[in-house]
Amino acid sequence: MNEKVRQVRIFDTTLRDGEQTPGVALKPVHKLQIARRLDALGVDSIEAGFPIISDGEREAIRSIAKEGLRAEVFGLARANKGDIDAAIGVGLKYVHTFIATSDIHLNYKLKITREQALDKAIDAVQYAKSMGLIVEFSAEDATRTDRAFLKKVYGAVAGAGADRIDIPDTVGYSTPFYIAEITRDAIEATGLPISVHCHNDFGLAVANAISGIQAGASCAHVTINGIGERAGNASLEELVMAIQSLNFGETKYVTNINTRLLYDASQFVSKLTGMKVQANKAVVGDNAFAHESGIHTHGVLSNPLTYEAISPESVGRKTVIVPGKHSGAHGIYAELAGYGISPNKEQVKAILDEVKGIGDRGGHVTDVDLLSIAQRVMRTQEFATLVRLEGFSGATGIGTMPYAFVKLEIEGKEYKETAYGNGPVDAALKAMQKAIGKRAHVNLKDYKLEAISGGSDSQCEVTVVVEDKFGNEAHGKMKGEDITITSVNAMLQAINWLMIKDMINRRRGG
Repeated sequence: MNEKVRQVRIFDTTLRDGEQTPGVALKPVHKLQIARRLDALGVDSIEAGFPIISDGEREAIRSIAKEGLRAEVFGLARANKGDIDAAIGVGLKYVHTFIATSDIHLNYKLKITREQALDKAIDAVQYAKSMGLIVEFSAEDATRTDRAFLKKVYGAVAGAGADRIDIPDTVGYSTPFYIAEITRDAIEATGLPISVHCHNDFGLAVANAISGIQAGASCAHVTINGIGERAGNASLEELVMAIQSLNFGETKYVTNINTRLLYDASQFVSKLTGMKVQANKAVVGDNAFAHESGIHTHGVLSNPLTYEAISPESVGRKTVIVPGKHSGAHGIYAELAGYGISPNKEQVKAILDEVKGIGDRGGHVTDVDLLSIAQRVMRTQEFATLVRLEGFSGATGIGTMPYAFVKLEIEGKEYKETAYGNGPVDAALKAMQKAIGKRAHVNLKDYKLEAISGGSDSQCEVTVVVEDKFGNEAHGKMKGEDITITSVNAMLQAINWLMIKDMINRRRGG
């Protein structure tokens, strides 16, 4: 079989369509930081924003345009001279211009006729080209536009000089079959490179984008984590991994994306936007490569491909075996073996029984909990807690920068540190990092706070992720009433996990 290889361009609109997510507003410096990450990831085009909307938006886009990125930097512009001038004014060479073409948009939003919309589209493309710009044209709400009229619009803007054509499924209304049909229409009408811009209102964004690509589109508009208005956009990480990993017969699809950076990019965008990634999100969710079920764990330990369609390392992840009520003996043994602990069959059964009991009571078993259970069952003090919190205090107030003091006992030795921070939690965690830093390198990689109950007895749940200099990660999760104390305890739990792993590595000479 002769395999055909097709290159797919990735047009990332996290900074424009993604930022239109309700509740998301990025500072110019944060937009620049995300743009750098996207460029390192390997996206072909970055839609940096909508220049006409504000001074801050223009500042952000201008800084990105001046950064010298490898990726093309686009700005969005309505089909009018003012918007296009705004894009030129911030130093852009690429513009993504659009006008709605569906009757519902024309009649109720723009209040113009089809002919007027067509004239505006042509005028905008001609003007942008006369100013030396590379132009990608979108017919907004293309999938609800009369098919013959849509084809007419695309043919006309191609004749006006457009360089590329985009098909927006603006309200996620299309099916994979239909978007393939109008993709072929656009190719026939224009002979230009075609992009697809799919929204996820019916959960079909990635499927629709793939269908458009199979029908001949050469580019997909996507966002990190699939963020965007309403239900979001096609997810960059899902689309890239799908087209590069799934079987498409005689055609092999490739992109310029460095997939090993996908998880870090996802976490970075999540942190700056405040949009949490759902645990069961494909590719980048916390549970994407986590296994608790005994049957699944046994299979993964024998051959990861039994229950993992792709290698977690290929997207910057690792397989995680989670102890819980669905665990089996193989998973418990393998998890403990990772710490150099080798219980016998009877001990594994006793440990597993305790783990299941905690799960039956609705509890969550952490790695530190598992080691504690193993220590008790095996009657050894070998893995006693290595880091203990011996003292903690903090203060904050008006006109006073928050500070915290911690006293830790690390493997029998006492360490004291004070640190200042943006708030009491920040100060406390910085003080802990300074104290532990005298013994081992620990970097706070992620911090998440969730309210789990309200009222006078309100509780919060804090999750922290720390890593050592070798990239080993540890999670700590705690519930409590006081946010600062709960955060300190979650940090302590995660540090213990890392310290135990480090101790085992040292014993092994690793």
